[in-house]
Amino acid sequence: MEALDINALTVSITFFLVIISFAALYYLRRKRCETAKLPPGSFGWPIIGETFAVFAANRNGTPNSFIEERTQRYDNRIFKTSLLGDPVAIFCGATGNKFLFSNENKLVTSWWPRSLQKLLRACILTSVGDEAKRLRRLLMTSLNTEALQRYVGTMDSVTQLHMHKEWDGKERVEIYPLAKKYTFELACRLFVSVQDREQMSKLSRHFNIMLDGVVAIPLNIPGTRYYLAARSAGAIREELRLIIEGRRRLVDKAVTQDILSYLLMATDENGRFMTEEEIVNNILVLLFAGQNTSSCALTMLMKYLAEFPDVYDKVLKEQRGIAMSKGPGELLNWEDIQKMQYSWNVMAEVMRLAPPIIGTFREAITDFTYEGFTIPKKWKLYWSASVTHMNPDYFLDPEKFNPSRFDGDGSNPCTFVPFGGGPRICPGKEFARLQILVFLHNVVKRFKWELEFPDEKIKIDPIPVPTKGLPARLQPHKF
Repeated sequence: MEALDINALTVSITFFLVIISFAALYYLRRKRCETAKLPPGSFGWPIIGETFAVFAANRNGTPNSFIEERTQRYDNRIFKTSLLGDPVAIFCGATGNKFLFSNENKLVTSWWPRSLQKLLRACILTSVGDEAKRLRRLLMTSLNTEALQRYVGTMDSVTQLHMHKEWDGKERVEIYPLAKKYTFELACRLFVSVQDREQMSKLSRHFNIMLDGVVAIPLNIPGTRYYLAARSAGAIREELRLIIEGRRRLVDKAVTQDILSYLLMATDENGRFMTEEEIVNNILVLLFAGQNTSSCALTMLMKYLAEFPDVYDKVLKEQRGIAMSKGPGELLNWEDIQKMQYSWNVMAEVMRLAPPIIGTFREAITDFTYEGFTIPKKWKLYWSASVTHMNPDYFLDPEKFNPSRFDGDGSNPCTFVPFGGGPRICPGKEFARLQILVFLHNVVKRFKWELEFPDEKIKIDPIPVPTKGLPARLQPHKF
């Protein structure tokens, strides 16, 4: 009993000291900030700041409301807030986006939650400075135009097989779960040439557990979301190591057209190959980044095509023309993808209205001034794709679904930012474009569809997700 009392006292004292430390840190930050001309705004409650207001807006499917309310109240260029104990400056509009994108590694650097950093380790997403540039150059050997051209046929083949197994003969489907399954299967095939269904299923289970802990308190205590996520991330890494070991024995004997084959052969400017750990970590981050965002993009594309039958008809006409030019059993190729101009305009408009990544964070690496306001070192900085995309100064009638707004040269790079911008622009954006267009070609060839719940709510978690999985009734047709 005495031991239990001592343990309880120890826990209580530890908890009290943690609270005192947070409060002291909060007080010191506030005192420091009082001497500088900070952006207007409010830090909200001690420690928690305005975190609950952001969570509530995301749960309600209105993530822009938090920022829009405060730009009207304080300043439409920049304002301050506090999230999870950190002071945050929210940069608004194309000017703010351009400032952050162009000052990477000068005034700001990429920032991600601690849990994500620990799960993904050193990779292109979490690295900074010269190391981030080096990894980007190495990864781009597998994502450049020459490599992408070689993936198109395989993408089409995998997509046709997925359609046959998961869509054909079905009266009703849940689009979001199927989109997740499809993007993961395609990633397994194109990243590491995994085709065995049991192996893919095993990887998928671990991957979904890992995703649950990406944004969690990073306490490695049995039973917590982070603990389970870390174990699953370790299991995925071990599976990838076994694949790499097998591939190294074959790399000189056969040419396998997947991303792993490129990474095994890539060298940096000093002639160094990537280490096994670097390859494993970066394939894992490609799985993480690609599967989440692409499945979201495909789901929202299906949603908008169901809501706008006139747009669907134009997409069908374009895709029908491409299909009719192919011989029996002939797969799509790079030239076919380039003909899908209207289809990509539709996808661009979908990503404008529902960007897969609504925004990301940076961190100030030095004190600097923006629009006459001081931004202290270590402050977190946030830019919003979703708010930028709904600005009427950049897009006429922003609430209206209008793919024709992307005809011609499109928009200013800092106003349409579904893939970010600057040195941190998504390295897989062209891969995502291929994946989306190949899927679109195959699905409209087979079906028209009707949403079961036309007003289904979309929540942000942290990407746009339909709360019921976006069930739809399929209407098969033939060309």
